[in-house]
This record gives sequence, C-alpha cells and structure tokens, in this order.
Amino acid sequence: MNELVHHQRPSPNFNDRQLPVTMVVLHYTEMKPVETALDKLCDPESGVSAHYLISEEGEVTQMVAEEKRAWHSGVAFWRGHKDINSASIGIELDHPGHALGYREFAEAQIDALIPLLHSIIQRHDIPRTNVVAHSDVAPARKTDPGELFPWDRLAEYDLCLPKPRKLELGNPFDNDGAFYLALERFGYDVTDGHKAIEAFQRRWRPEKIDGNIDGQICAILFQLLLDRDRGVTR
Repeated sequence: MNELVHHQRPSPNFNDRQLPVTMVVLHYTEMKPVETALDKLCDPESGVSAHYLISEEGEVTQMVAEEKRAWHSGVAFWRGHKDINSASIGIELDHPGHALGYREFAEAQIDALIPLLHSIIQRHDIPRTNVVAHSDVAPARKTDPGELFPWDRLAEYDLCLPKPRKLELGNPFDNDGAFYLALERFGYDVTDGHKAIEAFQRRWRPEKIDGNIDGQICAILFQLLLDRDRGVTR
C-alpha cells in the first residue's frame, strides 16, 4: 500500500480509461458521517465512485486504482474534453458541503491532501492548470469544493495555479461576448453563462460570487490567459 494511503476499500464502480490522465478534480462529499460517503462510493447501485476520499481527520482511503476510470465528475467539460472521468483522478473530501452546513476545511484533511496531490501530479505530469474544482468542470450543476477551499495553500506548493498577484492590463474586453469567449478559451463550459461566471468567481474571487461580469473578474481572467500564453502557468 502507498504510504500516503491509510485504507483500501475497493469500489466496483469503474471501467477502462479512454484518455491519459491529465487532470485532478477535487470534490466534497456533502454527506456525513464519512462512512455514509464511503458506502455510497462503493455501492454498485449508486453508479458513482472516486479514486480517493480524505476524511476530516486526514485519513486517505483509495477506492479505485489510478489506471482505471472512476465515476466522479458526471457530465462535465474542461478545455475541450467531455470525458473528464477518463482524463482525471477524482479526490473526494469528507465535508458537509453547502447542503449540510458549509464550513472551513479541516487542517488535517488539507495536510493529507497536499502530499497525495503532489504524488499524483508527479506520477502523471499533470499541469497546475488542470488541478480543478468539480464546479470548474460542471458549473451548471456543482459548487464543490466551494469558496472556502484553500487553493492558496495548494498554490504554495505549486499544486495548482495561484491567484494572479498583479493585474497588468486591467479589463481588455469590449463586451460580454468577448469575456465569454475568453472564459471558454481558459477552459470553462459557458453554455450557462451565469453559472460559468459563478464557478470562475468561486475559484478566483470567492469573496464575491454573484454571476455578474465586472471589471475585476475580467482583469483576473485576462491575466490568467496572459500568464498561460507566456508559459508561466503550466
């Protein structure tokens, strides 16, 4: 057993990948206690699973081997890919979610996530741009892991993109259509524009999530694209 994994609880809910692993998708379970989530993720009738679940106490349970396709993202899209399950490792975080009392993530849980995520990224050569939230790949349906997830802590270890420190050129978009095109170029499904903006805000400006285009989020998006084009943000 990998030294980062405390428990193995095999789930029958997997099949073969059709794509190489290029992503990690982070979720919350929105179920309590943790055994409820584990039972569902391992129930053949549920049709859902993930590769890993991390409890609030920091214990890591593996349910699906990384070479197999777990069923965690549902209908999703990121940077041209629609079969996100085939392209990704799914990590569930034991958490009550928005439905059961949204709160900060436990320190022990994030302490366990950081080395696990690092090992996955190293093993599969995953770019930081592809360490994403469930809400990023399914903005019309999902809000997890939500606005309190500590992306900044992951960024300290180069495990995800950091928030841009400097917005060099402000808002370059002449109209909403130009913003949506840029948002799609960055990776989001913009079919539901309002929800796509909420997902972007949840990740990049969590202090204000209203689904509206404003100068600040335009400047953030443009800086992210600028940094990516320069090769700064692999």
